[in-house]
Amino acid sequence: MGVISQQTWIYAALMLLAGFGIPIMAALNGGLSIRLQSTAVASCILLSVALLSAVAITLFTEGIPSSIYRSPTPFYYYLGGFFVVFYTFTITWVAPRFGVGNAVAFVLLGQLIAMTLIDQIGLLGSPQVSISPQRIFGLAFMALGVFLVVKD
Repeated sequence: MGVISQQTWIYAALMLLAGFGIPIMAALNGGLSIRLQSTAVASCILLSVALLSAVAITLFTEGIPSSIYRSPTPFYYYLGGFFVVFYTFTITWVAPRFGVGNAVAFVLLGQLIAMTLIDQIGLLGSPQVSISPQRIFGLAFMALGVFLVVKD
């Protein structure tokens, strides 16, 4: 087995940290929705804070952009926000009712299935990685793990 590069460790650590944020966000926003008695308002607040944070980070790291349109970009590359909104509204509504752990476990399983399909076809320029028996076996174990975790 090859040596894992320092860059790989940094990427893995960052994504592990990002993974920690998902259930924390779900718990915070689910709690906010209960207190405000509105999934929509809580989700709008979350997305507003996210937008302000993203703008601040952009300005701090890159300054004011000189041009947004540097190359022709197909319109569908701009539609990722719809998935963020769908995720935000659903996790905010489902987590307080189904449990943060249950909700995030199924989100994780959905992510693993989607990433396998995206990798298989190289969707939207992603590197293509074929589905192998090892990947199918891993997905089956993850699915079993999710059902064992959420079982009453």
